[in-house]
Amino acid sequence: MTAPTSIQIRLFRLEEARRQTQHQLDLIDRQIVRRMTGPIPKLAPKRTAYQRSKTPDPDTFLERYRGELKALTAERQPEIDALARRLAHQDDAIAILREPQSPRSSHAA
Repeated sequence: MTAPTSIQIRLFRLEEARRQTQHQLDLIDRQIVRRMTGPIPKLAPKRTAYQRSKTPDPDTFLERYRGELKALTAERQPEIDALARRLAHQDDAIAILREPQSPRSSHAA
């Protein structure tokens, strides 16, 4: 069995760090969704007697829902942006380590 090279070790560590960063982003997303499920009943229009067959406007609910979602997301946006930048840098580093060494990069012209 051959010992892993330093590039393989770095690649493994970068992939693990990327998984952790993605997990943090997923966690934030789940927290926002969880916080949105609480106010949903409050956002729905009240079921009062309809006035001459006027039904409640479904767009009103969607506007309220989107407003709440926008507010909750805005609270966490700096954290989301920082994690997204970190994830992009990790993806770039992993891509660089995965690409095979080209002969052009090994010698100067």
